[in-house]
Amino acid sequence: MAKINLHSRWSPPSEWDRIRVIDAHTEGEPLRVILNGFPQPHGTTILARRRYARQWQNHLRQALMWEPRGHADMYGCLITPAATAEADFGVLFLHNEGFSTMCGHGIIAVTTVVLETGMLAMHTPETTVRIDTPAGLVVAQATVEGRRVTDVRFRNVPSFVLSLDRKTDVPGLGAVAYDIAFGGAFYAFVQAEAFGLKLRPEATRDLIDVGMKIKSAVSESQPITHPFDQDLGFLYGTIFIGPPVLEGSHSRNVCVFAEGEVDRSPTGTGVSARLALHHKRGEIKPGEQIVIESIIGTTFRGSVAETTTCGPYEAVVPEVCGTAHITGTGEMLLDPGDPLRHGFLLR
Repeated sequence: MAKINLHSRWSPPSEWDRIRVIDAHTEGEPLRVILNGFPQPHGTTILARRRYARQWQNHLRQALMWEPRGHADMYGCLITPAATAEADFGVLFLHNEGFSTMCGHGIIAVTTVVLETGMLAMHTPETTVRIDTPAGLVVAQATVEGRRVTDVRFRNVPSFVLSLDRKTDVPGLGAVAYDIAFGGAFYAFVQAEAFGLKLRPEATRDLIDVGMKIKSAVSESQPITHPFDQDLGFLYGTIFIGPPVLEGSHSRNVCVFAEGEVDRSPTGTGVSARLALHHKRGEIKPGEQIVIESIIGTTFRGSVAETTTCGPYEAVVPEVCGTAHITGTGEMLLDPGDPLRHGFLLR
């Protein structure tokens, strides 16, 4: 009987595509950081690179985000060269539907990854990392103890309120009250109790169903425009707001975005947009901090760092803080003879 060799030095055939990644999570939300093997998209700006990737590299996004290498709630980040003189590097964020414009949990995770792996020099007690995103330059501050990043706080792009106290008819739900705010992406904010929903894991399927209905109806009911770039003008998701479970928290967020993805974290761009909403209503002042929970009970800390403007809108510069952990390293292989090499989804 042959004896299995668990130390085989097998290498994939040269014609296979090989994409090296590091996996991490921020407060439970995954981030697959793509290091090499994914051709760099063309363009002098991150938005131009996003447009190129959407048109010419969508099959690679599907291969890395969809089954069998990923799943319906997978999230990723492609590291690119910086597009501005201020930045250390650039990023494109990807998910089950396409390429997003900004991602707070992604900033926290990729900052942790590039520092803990030595891709960027790490300094104690704090290291500054500047990242070009499709929505603009984002500055992250990593707290460093020894060789570990214990948390990351970032100052996001200017965030503002687009609509307050709107209503629209949603099939199967009736008249739904909502607000729209931008925190790197646009979200419709609704109160979970209006639909009898609890913001708990067991309600995930109902949250997806209701959240996607609201996203579709709101998108059809009013134009979603950004004052500076039309590529940013679309409704990314629905965020349900509910009471906190943990003592000391302000509230709980559950974000349903893209094609029915559910964020396991409190959603960094969603927290940013909520800070803009609370500031607009006079419910938070610059420097005040609130703690917002996720569907699994993890938290982000958020505050208004300063006030500003974004075109015709009063805006805030939000600061969001959370923690990420590396979960694995690997090489994704695309066999040209595999009919499912570019992935599939059941949900």
